[in-house]
Amino acid sequence: MKILYKIVLITGLSFFAACTDLEVAPKDLASGDLVFNDFTAYESFIAKIYAGLSVSGQQGPAGNGDIKGIDEGFSQYIRTYWYLQQMPTDETKVQWGDDGIQDLNVQGWTDGNQFVEAFYYRVFYQISLVNEFIRESTDAKLTERGFTTAEKADIKRFEAEARFLRALAYYHGLDLFRNVPFYTEEAAIGATAPDQGTPSQVFNYIESELTAIEAALYDPKAGPYGRADKGALWALQAKLYLNAEVYIGTNKNTEAITACTKAINSGAYSLNPIYTQNFGADNHLSPEVIFAALYDGVTTQTWGGTTFLVHAAIGGEMVPEDYGVNSGWGGIRSTSAFVDKFADITGNTDSRAIFYTNGQTKEIQSLVDFQQGYAVPKFTNLDQFGNFGSDLNHPDTDFPIFRFADIYLTYAEAVVRGGAGGDLATATSYVNLLRERAYGNTTGNVASGDLTLSFILDERSRELYWEGHRRTDLVRFNQFTENGIWPWKGNVQAGTTTSSYLDIFPIPASELIANPKLKPNPGY
Repeated sequence: MKILYKIVLITGLSFFAACTDLEVAPKDLASGDLVFNDFTAYESFIAKIYAGLSVSGQQGPAGNGDIKGIDEGFSQYIRTYWYLQQMPTDETKVQWGDDGIQDLNVQGWTDGNQFVEAFYYRVFYQISLVNEFIRESTDAKLTERGFTTAEKADIKRFEAEARFLRALAYYHGLDLFRNVPFYTEEAAIGATAPDQGTPSQVFNYIESELTAIEAALYDPKAGPYGRADKGALWALQAKLYLNAEVYIGTNKNTEAITACTKAINSGAYSLNPIYTQNFGADNHLSPEVIFAALYDGVTTQTWGGTTFLVHAAIGGEMVPEDYGVNSGWGGIRSTSAFVDKFADITGNTDSRAIFYTNGQTKEIQSLVDFQQGYAVPKFTNLDQFGNFGSDLNHPDTDFPIFRFADIYLTYAEAVVRGGAGGDLATATSYVNLLRERAYGNTTGNVASGDLTLSFILDERSRELYWEGHRRTDLVRFNQFTENGIWPWKGNVQAGTTTSSYLDIFPIPASELIANPKLKPNPGY
């Protein structure tokens, strides 16, 4: 069974705009001795930090949001992350007219975009929660509060997991914004506003934190489902190192191979023989999911996360009940550039191409018409036997943040990029495992000579589409702005190139006003 989150209100920790302004002390903040007065308080607090990836506030699905000034569904971590990682790319477009949506579709955002702002504050909400947890978990405080040796050990494991979640948030901040405020538990609430960290400073911090906590985490799949373990840590390391040249100008493909090899050699993970079972209501059973944001239709409700991903992909002539929900929102569909990635001159079918085409055109001539562009119901609220999840509004489907298939693809790319400690034949065999699953046989297999960077970029799209990786991949391959053309890029129907400053998002205008130590990202 899934471990469901227990959410409690930690007084004074709901954030407002300019949440990284540490000169503004939270109102009505109870002292740590009152809030952290027993072991269950620590359990509740670490649950709240995990839940920050899944829900949007103190009650579900809405009504008491963590981030003020924006619709709760719009501000949910996974939904806003997905918007920024998917909508500006060659895979995805959303047809709604809400303020800021179309700007993301065409790479036309500014520092006032509400979704850029919402995700920025989500990142630092997470970081601030972790900082507070660590402040209250020192050896001295645990001893003073009379915890037993066993309780202290559990809390210290919680602390390692919290540090992982902070590293994940900082990774997202580094990847999407690059020049972010940097502060840890050592920055006391009510002190001065944080300085702007350099990309190298934040990168090195993430790297050192992951190294420091590795031994304290559960072995892969040895802990409760949904908790951060060594497998999740290795997956985050692999991501960090694969993109190191983008972030800090230093090639770390060898380190990426090392992290992938640890995950592969652990024996804890394997490919699910059926691709679609990674994205259904019982995907917590998949041997392929390394770390996920958890959802349960009854007890973990939100208008973001997989509720958004399932409902928003349904519209036109589609029947919502065919996908385990009671309504379609008619929002998300694919571009023709993405559809064309599945073209195969051999005539074989790639089972990963999950398109609904009835009543849908392949080309998008209007960004505000759902039926222009194929629908892509990749995420569903159906289990592997075709049964509905526990609620028809809010799916049971977890969102896979890290999946084992990505480990194989990361290993292959790092080898092709020249990383040491890997092997091209082994890399090819890993890619072919994905393709054998996709085709049901070896007809789609490739030779080592076919394993080019261009092929890998397309294969990553075919395997990982709509999972929040595409923008990062395109930036790493220098295809997101100055190179690469797809429909509606640059607000041109046929597509055009854009300026390289768009490779990262702007620091929100509201934050620049609140914290004079911060400088705008170049170009904004």
